[in-house]
Amino acid sequence: MALSLDRSLVAQLHHDAGAARWGVDVDSFARVLERSAAHGGVTGEALEAYVRSLHLEDLALSTACLDGIEIAWEHLVGRYRPILHRAADALDPTGGARELADALHGDLYATVRDGDTRALLEYFHGRSSLATWLRAVLARRYVDRVRAARRMDPLADDESRASSDVSPGLSAEREGFLTLMRRAVRRAVGKLEPRERLRLCCYYAQDLTLAQIGRVLGEHEGTVSRHLSRTRQAIRIDVERQLSEEAGLDAATLTECFSAVVEDAGTFNVADWLGTSVSRKVAPVDRSKE
Repeated sequence: MALSLDRSLVAQLHHDAGAARWGVDVDSFARVLERSAAHGGVTGEALEAYVRSLHLEDLALSTACLDGIEIAWEHLVGRYRPILHRAADALDPTGGARELADALHGDLYATVRDGDTRALLEYFHGRSSLATWLRAVLARRYVDRVRAARRMDPLADDESRASSDVSPGLSAEREGFLTLMRRAVRRAVGKLEPRERLRLCCYYAQDLTLAQIGRVLGEHEGTVSRHLSRTRQAIRIDVERQLSEEAGLDAATLTECFSAVVEDAGTFNVADWLGTSVSRKVAPVDRSKE
């Protein structure tokens, strides 16, 4: 491949990436950078800014693994197996996703066969960190497995449907999404300041009006409304971060998760997230005076 990147720039990026540590030479690294740029459709004046923005150390490590450098592979397994296991446990707390995480390591190191099978690491282009990319791959495989299991489930007869504890309208896939969402929301709410949780408890768990909450907290109802809006936004941002960074869900799967919550809103009990200790702090309000 003819090099279109400036040689001095490639040498600098090669050094910054610590690529020599893994035995990756400058020309090999240049080809990897160009392949990443080609995949992203980046050319011309934007090329330098693009390659500088890449996760260079991760790209060098993945390149060395693809080249079969054993020490690089050992480093990848040692560093990223715990990360994948944590992501697997976030997807399935029962441990059912861990075998997917372990199988992923073998696929990462797969060799090219028959001229049309690509090693999985060839799809890593350095635009995200290697940890984020691996979590996303794991999450997609988990979702695919849930979908496949759902397709293979035999249709229940009338008797088994009548005795089932699972709502027939709730798919296994949506059940998994709801489990992830419940856990993420619970953790996000747990990080809030006591006063923020108290507002949520008053509004959602105790069904107080903004005016009533204002009297309880000594705030104007407009202030209560603004604080509730900010708190809801903070929870959503935290939930999205957890699901994307820790569970590895991509944007499309995140949308599916939130859609599952909308469809099954009745399964989310805010009082459970807030805890009874907060609820007990709220004095009863006489709604007849409103």
